[in-house]
Amino acid sequence: MSKADNENLYRARAIKNRIAMVLSCAATAFGLLWLVWILLTTIVNGFEALNLRLFTEMTPPPGSSGGLANAFYGSILMSGIGLLIGTPIGLMAGIWLAEFARNTKLGNAVRFINDILLSAPSIVLGLFVYTAVILPLSAVTNHQVGFSAIAGALALALLVIPVVVRTTDEMLQLQPSTMREAALALGVPQWKLTLQIVLRAAKAGVVTGILLALARITGETAPLLFTAFGNQFWSSDLLKPIASVPVVIFQYAMSPFDDWHSLAWAGALIMTMFVLVLSLSSRLLLLRNRAS
Repeated sequence: MSKADNENLYRARAIKNRIAMVLSCAATAFGLLWLVWILLTTIVNGFEALNLRLFTEMTPPPGSSGGLANAFYGSILMSGIGLLIGTPIGLMAGIWLAEFARNTKLGNAVRFINDILLSAPSIVLGLFVYTAVILPLSAVTNHQVGFSAIAGALALALLVIPVVVRTTDEMLQLQPSTMREAALALGVPQWKLTLQIVLRAAKAGVVTGILLALARITGETAPLLFTAFGNQFWSSDLLKPIASVPVVIFQYAMSPFDDWHSLAWAGALIMTMFVLVLSLSSRLLLLRNRAS
């Protein structure tokens, strides 16, 4: 091949590379445009509705002003219980996959099922809790216990588990095998090696996974519609329906009342900022761990 042919080939490749780069940048800009538009719309409309009543008063009836205090309490309560239920199960399952079933058929099958749960629509998990928990409890208690805060927390826990399992499994597998070999050569028991050495070395990634799981369940609406249902009044009874911010946003956004629309925008802004802070915190924690 002559020098001229090489130059023509290089020029053609450079043109194709520029075209691909332009198209990639255009696709990225197109996607970011809608994301920025949604974020700005939420900020503008939500900021106008922010006030002190939002955190001190309960959800109002039509035609009157109020706040989202009971919805914030319900969301914090169910998210906290869901995290407390799902995190230990996810941690234990992730440790088992990474340390005891890494290359086994059973471990691969569990990973496959976990990936399915990770991508499953949240409404399916809500319907599962409705069928497996709410309906039997309602039948046993003669309809005294049905939609409840604990049912909503169980639905959120089912969303937490696959996220924590995936991140724990991956973070533990990233730890060097020489660490395990050195500890075992010194006579360290397997359980102590896993809990005090490997898990401690991967704690930043594991905590990041827990924060990401919390960020996911914070804005879930569909599973709570079939489990916690909602409550216009303040309720701290785990066996009764309870309000939550995502469900209130969903209900108020479809209403014809401007006051409810304002509360929906304010709730959406607070939820968005909360998820943003959690996501940034998890990223910073992971980057700090890599730097150290």
